[in-house]
Amino acid sequence: MGETGATGETGATGEFALPRSRAANERLHALIPGGAHTYAKGDDQYPENLAPVISHGRGAHVWDVDGNRYVEYGSGLRSVSLGHAHPRVLEAVRRELDRGCNFVRPSVLEIEAAERFLATVPTAEMVKFAKNGSDVTTAAVRLARAVTGRSRVAICADHPFFSVDDWFIGTTPMSAGVPAATTELTVAFPYGDLAATEELLTRHQDEVACLILEPAGHTEPPPGYLAGLRELADRHGCVLIFDEMITGLRWSEAGAQGLYGVVPDLSTFGKALGNGFAVSALAGRRELMERGGLRHSGDRVFLLSTTHGAETHALAAAMAVLTTYVEEGITARLHALGERLAAGVREAAAGAGVGDHVLVRGRASNLVFATLDEKGQPSQPYRTLFLRRLLAGGVLAPSFVVSSALGEDDIERTVEAVAGACAVYRKALDAGDPTPWLGGRPVKPVFRRFA
Repeated sequence: MGETGATGETGATGEFALPRSRAANERLHALIPGGAHTYAKGDDQYPENLAPVISHGRGAHVWDVDGNRYVEYGSGLRSVSLGHAHPRVLEAVRRELDRGCNFVRPSVLEIEAAERFLATVPTAEMVKFAKNGSDVTTAAVRLARAVTGRSRVAICADHPFFSVDDWFIGTTPMSAGVPAATTELTVAFPYGDLAATEELLTRHQDEVACLILEPAGHTEPPPGYLAGLRELADRHGCVLIFDEMITGLRWSEAGAQGLYGVVPDLSTFGKALGNGFAVSALAGRRELMERGGLRHSGDRVFLLSTTHGAETHALAAAMAVLTTYVEEGITARLHALGERLAAGVREAAAGAGVGDHVLVRGRASNLVFATLDEKGQPSQPYRTLFLRRLLAGGVLAPSFVVSSALGEDDIERTVEAVAGACAVYRKALDAGDPTPWLGGRPVKPVFRRFA
């Protein structure tokens, strides 16, 4: 099974090859539009013919259908933060599967999961569960529009994704099928710039229902920024929404709002919440959340109504994740692992003479890397070269987002693979052209107009 790392067959050029994964990708494209159920998992995000199709995973490792084992980062698009097949999570899930998973009335587990979530995120007063991030972010936007009576939505222009729904997708290059009238209702503000945000709110006075953003990204919030947004939202009468899909649990057990001490009106959680199981949450102030319920005298808001939103095994997974984070100090471990990895990668890049071209960015628990060309500009070809060499070294890393299942040997192996990749990177920089090392077309941006 390739237990010591990537051992795929070699192609005509003698380079690493994945024949079974290549064949599986052809089958995927024949049956599934895009060849994957998430665009970020598409084979266009990987070097040509080097997109592994996964057989199984355990802990911080995954195996592909060619029998290669990899150290994996960004597991499940950041959702599997405890590692694959985590025993405590699986035990909770199996227990509920034997008791039935979906009923005609609420399960008592819905009470217990809500109590556990609100105890962990005490800045929220009510919570409603769903299956994915788009469900809850769109519910937050609809609720904000209902309580304010306004139509416009202000999104942070510097954050890559909020929802598959029209109010956001219409702002991307993949806007086909979204009416222009819908897109016109979404406006954008820059992260970290309170003056520009205030100018936007003033220009659209009494029109903006909400400000929605990730409270933090690859850089820390400027001092006073989140508190300033809170004040702007209050002064202009709009709802402040924190998208905590990524920051939730990874920044602190109580999310970024718990870490930075700024309370939004509404917030959305997912990703790490289920350790790969499908569960998300909309949380917030009772006054707003109750508008999606039955105990108020105003117009009813169709907040969230999902057949599978409260499947017992998914809620059990979320409860196990929350308990594990709190009892085992998982957030602190993620930060410690990320700090060691970032230091090793930076040292390897500097040692190969590419420290100004291979960069590690972000909070330690949520690291990404940048690949820059000879002119210091972001480069998809150089990203392709880097990914290709990492794969050959047994590292599957569209990012360097860690899981708590990583061990010291995994970090060491990753740094070794990075060192090898950086040595090739230096050769490409010296040649002024990475093309000979790409093995095919470069990787592509997720959001683009044409395939």
